[in-house]
Amino acid sequence: MIAIAEFLLPLNPGLWLIIGAFVAILLPQSLSRWFAVIFPILLIPFLLSLNFGNHGTVSFLNYQLETFRLDALSRIFGLIFLIASALGNLYAVGDVVDKLQRCAALIYAGGALAAVFAGDMITLFIFFEIAAVASVFLIWARRTQKAFSAGMRYLIVQIGAGVILLTGLLVHLSATGSIDFNKIGLHAPGGILIILAFGIKAAFPLFHNWLQDAYPEATVSGTVILSGFTTKLAIYALARSYPGTDVLIWIGAIMTAFPIFYAVIENDLRRVLAYSLNNQLGFMVVGIGIGTEMALNGTISHAFCHILYKALLFMSMGAVLLRTGTCNGSDLGGLFKTMPWSTSFCIIGAASISGFPLFSGFISKSMILTAVSAEGYWGVWLVLLFASAGVFHHSGIKIPYFAFFAHDCGLRPKEAPWTMLLAMFIAAVFCVGIGVYPAPLYAMLPYVVEYQPYTAYHVINQLQLLMFSALAFTVLMLTKIYPPELHSTNLDTDWFYRRGIKSVIVWGSQNTITFHKICYGLASKSVSELIKNVKQLSAEPGILSRTPALGSSVAWISALLLIMLVLILY
Repeated sequence: MIAIAEFLLPLNPGLWLIIGAFVAILLPQSLSRWFAVIFPILLIPFLLSLNFGNHGTVSFLNYQLETFRLDALSRIFGLIFLIASALGNLYAVGDVVDKLQRCAALIYAGGALAAVFAGDMITLFIFFEIAAVASVFLIWARRTQKAFSAGMRYLIVQIGAGVILLTGLLVHLSATGSIDFNKIGLHAPGGILIILAFGIKAAFPLFHNWLQDAYPEATVSGTVILSGFTTKLAIYALARSYPGTDVLIWIGAIMTAFPIFYAVIENDLRRVLAYSLNNQLGFMVVGIGIGTEMALNGTISHAFCHILYKALLFMSMGAVLLRTGTCNGSDLGGLFKTMPWSTSFCIIGAASISGFPLFSGFISKSMILTAVSAEGYWGVWLVLLFASAGVFHHSGIKIPYFAFFAHDCGLRPKEAPWTMLLAMFIAAVFCVGIGVYPAPLYAMLPYVVEYQPYTAYHVINQLQLLMFSALAFTVLMLTKIYPPELHSTNLDTDWFYRRGIKSVIVWGSQNTITFHKICYGLASKSVSELIKNVKQLSAEPGILSRTPALGSSVAWISALLLIMLVLILY
């Protein structure tokens, strides 16, 4: 019994959530849904009661795995992950959710939570992948062909990123002998591979399409839960391992700007929110790239606030989808007449993401902007201002306008179920409470930095920006220049594999003889060259005549596996 107690006491809180997922399956349906809400809440005082330090160590292959490392950075992410899990499962009580989806939601949140507390790269990798596999069931739970296809693409991308992470980990381990999960940097062995893996999961430009593809295809409550963990876990990983990496500044700036144009023309309002998720992640990536204490505090606080207001926006659109069966702006409008509470909560979420004073987005985003200007990145600062105006344009105005106030669609749906409204109310209280009184959030941040968001400069500058953006939207609508909401499928960089590769395959099928000759010629030449090179390398002192290092071998195997996954995807 003593041995069991010694094992359970230092158990990573994420593992408790994973264990709780299987308990939820065994319970009756009525108890199961409320267990999924209450259990994450019970873990919050447990987390807050612990002192900083290493609370769990496991021996594995002659390595000491730090399975539960608690510091200021991991604690604040762990806290918001537990809050997000409880809110998401409370919201799901009003949705038609089976035990499998509820179990997947808890395992997903548990995997992300456990990864946050990982003190080594092996533990991080294991729980990152557990979260990735569990999350796909939230997409498949919708049980449509589009959801299955989107979920399969999502899973392949996530597993592919995991393969890259594992490869980078092994290269780093082989060169340094260390598995510590601390600052790595680009110049460390395997550093580029590791940041690439984190970048895919953080939806870097050109690697972002899985987000817009998969999240809107999930269930009503599944999208809410998905919005809180994968990308923010990647932000946490980048903040811990790559602070002050200059290239992230420019990657983040691009992330903030490019989604604006696609969000404006997008009809599916959940896809609009998925694009705005990209936009907000960009602010966080810029803060990590700046790497000062002010910038990192801004990134972490923005991640905290973003999980709450993004969940609130997805909740309001989920309520619309539940009651009307659609989230297309062209099919909605006038819903405020029968869904006043959902409308009000959506407006609060919109004000928060837009950075209105007295709402949570303002107190975190302004910190990042201040850090950027303090370091003299004026070009990036201007891009972030443009992005701030843009997100107000498409998420702050477009979402509530086309869903609740635009042309009357004639629908008179019932208000959302009371549990959904309760979840939205709690999220809204957080959004307003943090915006009005940010001191408790600031006190939990890793670095002690004196910052006052409510200065005349910050408030006036932000209000001017928002008012000009509102004026631009009004003018564009009155002049009918604003793109109309149409039934359509908009592609951005995913055009290359959705259209480009498909065109190549079609051409090949239509020109089989020519295609066969080309492939046969390339294959014959490649095989001949391969045989020639193998003969040369096998002879002394060729590379193949030596005994390869374990890390190198695994790295090549991982690379080949990744290539196979890509081929399967396409």
